[in-house]
Amino acid sequence: MKAVIFAGGVGTRLWPLSRKKSPKQFEKIVGEKSTLQLAVDRLLPEFKPEDIYISTGAAYVELVAHQISYIPADNIIGEPLKRDNGPAVAYVIAYLEKKFPDEPVIILWSDHIVKEEQKFKNILQASEKLIRKDGDKIIFIGQKPRFASENLGWIEVGATEIEENNIVFHKFAGFKYKPDKELAQQYFSSNGYCWNLGYFVSTPRFLMGLFKRFTPTIYSLTQNILSHLETAEFEEQFKTLYGEMPEINLDNAILEQLDKEYAYVVVEDIGWSDVGAWEALKEALEEKREDNITKGKVLLEDSSDNLVYNYNGKKLIVGVDLNDLLIVNTDDVLLVASKSSVSKIKKLVEKFQGTEHEQLT
Repeated sequence: MKAVIFAGGVGTRLWPLSRKKSPKQFEKIVGEKSTLQLAVDRLLPEFKPEDIYISTGAAYVELVAHQISYIPADNIIGEPLKRDNGPAVAYVIAYLEKKFPDEPVIILWSDHIVKEEQKFKNILQASEKLIRKDGDKIIFIGQKPRFASENLGWIEVGATEIEENNIVFHKFAGFKYKPDKELAQQYFSSNGYCWNLGYFVSTPRFLMGLFKRFTPTIYSLTQNILSHLETAEFEEQFKTLYGEMPEINLDNAILEQLDKEYAYVVVEDIGWSDVGAWEALKEALEEKREDNITKGKVLLEDSSDNLVYNYNGKKLIVGVDLNDLLIVNTDDVLLVASKSSVSKIKKLVEKFQGTEHEQLT
């Protein structure tokens, strides 16, 4: 089985820690390892290093190689331009199809937390076994929801279809995108839905068949790029042809058009969290809402429900009577915001373009 971890995002919602020069997936957000390193760690030792591929931006290839030094250099694939994750997935899967057309492959993302790692591995093993029996399927891995999230996509889950290695595979009933508050509560209360993690298992041949059917432009461009592989003009052709890719995410490109009978869903509590924003990180790490989540030199008194991350080892952050705040201190920026205002961070950073603060993005 092969694994592909996508690590190409910029992560503006985790500013000021996450910057263009070193996005969130390369930073120590949880413990003393980056989320990319944690994503690779949770695959070991069941996956050999040569079976793990990482897709990132061309500017971050050396950074990935430094952080994950045991991954073969050829397994680190740098996109020459940003074209959303539809083309990114298509290119890597097309690359794998040339070598391992019917080998099961798991698609993963680099900025997540998975606390129940053994349960996660059990799901992968059962999914691999099922895909080896029928390569014309996709298995979506969903998280049993902990609350009525309006910021995540949801999957509608059908009846039990198959059980493999004590893992239950349900019929796939469709995607439900970020719902409003009322609809999210309905999903959460019904027990018929799960959070969509963006994780799925299939084969390169089947996935490329979907790209060929639903996005023929992306399919033909990937084939054209690969025709230049191992030639002197590859880098030039890669950049030119990849620049012609439509900017489209994977869901819009193929997954939402997928015939439902070709998919299964696994729903488990694997302790998954998307730490793409500070409030999401707080929720992922807290035991109860009133907990303070801190990192670095921090001292809080009579304070609750705060996230305080201090990356400046020379200065102590002291807080008294604080509630519902986000405080992030780096060497050049101190961010203080209400947790409910985190959604405004990305818009604020976008306004820095063309100003004296542009170097902080």
